[in-house]
Amino acid sequence: MGPTDHDLTQDGTAAEAVIRETVQDVGLLDVMAHNLGLVAAFVALMYITAGICAVREVMNSRTSQGSVAWLLSLFFLPYITVPLYFVFGWRSFSDYATIQATLGRAERARRADELGLTDHEETRDWPVLSRVAGVPFLAGNKADLLIDGDATFSAIKKAIADARKVIFFQFFAVHEDALGREMADALIARAKDGVSVYFLYDDVGSHSLSRAYLNRLKEAGIKVCGFNENHRFLRLLGPMRLNYRNHRKLVVTDLRTAFVGGHNVADQYVGRNKWFGRWRDTHVKVEGPAAVGCALSFTEDWLWASGERIELPPVADLPMPGDESVLVMPTGPADKLEECAIAFVEAAARAKRRFWITTPYLVPSLDVQTALCAAAMRGVDVRILLPEKRDHWTVWLASHAYEDTLVQRGVKVYRYTDGFLHQKVTLLDDDLVSIGTVNFDNRSFQINFELTLWFTHERMIGKVEEMLETDFKSAKLTWPDAFQSRSYVFRVLAQGARLLSPIL
Repeated sequence: MGPTDHDLTQDGTAAEAVIRETVQDVGLLDVMAHNLGLVAAFVALMYITAGICAVREVMNSRTSQGSVAWLLSLFFLPYITVPLYFVFGWRSFSDYATIQATLGRAERARRADELGLTDHEETRDWPVLSRVAGVPFLAGNKADLLIDGDATFSAIKKAIADARKVIFFQFFAVHEDALGREMADALIARAKDGVSVYFLYDDVGSHSLSRAYLNRLKEAGIKVCGFNENHRFLRLLGPMRLNYRNHRKLVVTDLRTAFVGGHNVADQYVGRNKWFGRWRDTHVKVEGPAAVGCALSFTEDWLWASGERIELPPVADLPMPGDESVLVMPTGPADKLEECAIAFVEAAARAKRRFWITTPYLVPSLDVQTALCAAAMRGVDVRILLPEKRDHWTVWLASHAYEDTLVQRGVKVYRYTDGFLHQKVTLLDDDLVSIGTVNFDNRSFQINFELTLWFTHERMIGKVEEMLETDFKSAKLTWPDAFQSRSYVFRVLAQGARLLSPIL
C-alpha cells in the first residue's frame, strides 16, 4: 500500500520540524560562535591584565611571601584575583612620593637646623627614628596628655574657638551624630569669622557622612575633601571597597597647636555608646615647632586629595613655649620601605628594661613578632594591652592567635576590661614614648597613612607611665594555656582569621 495523504502530511510536518530545528541549531551555533569570540577576548584580557599585575607585583614587592601568594593566585585564579588585586594589591602612590619631594620633605631637616629648632642630642640618640621621619627632633615644645574623649574634644573645641588664621581638621572617621554636629558647628563658627578652615576626611572611615552634612560645611566657606576623592582608580564599587586609607587624626590651629591621637569624631569616642561603655583612648596636645611639622603632614595629604597646594606662611620666629623635644613621624604606603614597622622594631630592639604597648588590634608582621619575642627573651618586660571587647570580629579573632604565639615566648598580654580600649601608645624604658594613630597590625605598618609623635622628656614619660599603670590595673593577664583552653571551633576560627593578616 502506498502512503496516504495523512501519512504524507505527517511526514511533511516531521520534515519541516527537522528543517526548523536544523535552522535553529545553525542560528544557535552562530550565536555560540559569536559568544565564544567574546569569551575568548574576555579570557585573553583577564590573562593580560593578570600578567600586568604580576609584573607590577614583582617590581614593587615588599615581602616575598605576600608577592608569591599574589603571583600564584593571579596565575591559577585570574578571574577572581585580578579584581582583588586592584583593590588590595595595587599600590598607586608614586605621585604621593612626588608630592613629598615637591613640598620639600627632604629639605625640612636643613631648614629646622637653620632656624635653630633641631634638638641635636635627641636626634643623635635616636637616628633610626629620625631617618624614618625624615626630620629631626624639634625642641621647644609644650605637650599635654589628654586621657579619654571629654578631655580631648574639650581641648580641641577650645583651640578651634581661639583660632584666628587657619584650622586643619583631619580625621579617619567622622560620624553625623551629636559629636559630629558639635564639631561641625565649631568649625562653621570660625569659618564665618574669616578663619581659613580645611576639612579632610577618609572615604572609608567617614563613608556614612551625608551630602547635607558636607554641603553645610562648604556653604560656610570651609574647604572640604575626601582623601581619595580625586583618585577614582583606587575605588572599586564605591569607597567601601577602598583598601588604602588615611588613618590620621589631626587638628592644627594657627600652626601653633596640634592634636594627634586615637580619637575619631563619633559619639562612641566620648563614651555615648552602651555596647562599648567607657571608650579608653589617648590624644596629645602639642604647642610649638612640632605643630608646624604636623601642619606640613596635612598639606601633603591635602595636595594629594584635592590637587590644591596650601601655601604656609614663612617660618621665622616660631614660638617655643616649652622644653620638650618631639619627633613628628608621618608614615604610609608611599614609603619605599615599611618605615612604620622599622620604627617600632627599632624601639623594641633598643628596650633594656621595659617595652609597654597599648593597641586595640594585634596583627603584627613576622618582623614585629620577632622583635617583641627577642626583647622578652632577653629579660625585657614586654607588655601588650588589648581590649577584651571586640569591635571587629575578624581582627579580634586573629589577635587571639597572635596573642598565643607571643605569650608562649614570654610576652605578657593583658586584656582591658573597663570598657573598650582604643589608644595607641608605647613606653620604652624611661627614655621614649610614642602617641599617635598606629595600631600594631599590618594595616597600620604597611597600608594605612599614619601619624606618630615621639617624646623623650621625662615629664611626658612620667605621665604616660602613670596612665598605663592605671590601665593595667583594669586588665587581666592572659595565661600561657588560655588559647588552648578555648573551644576547638574558636581556635580554628582564630587561626583562619590569622590567614587574612596581610589586609587586617
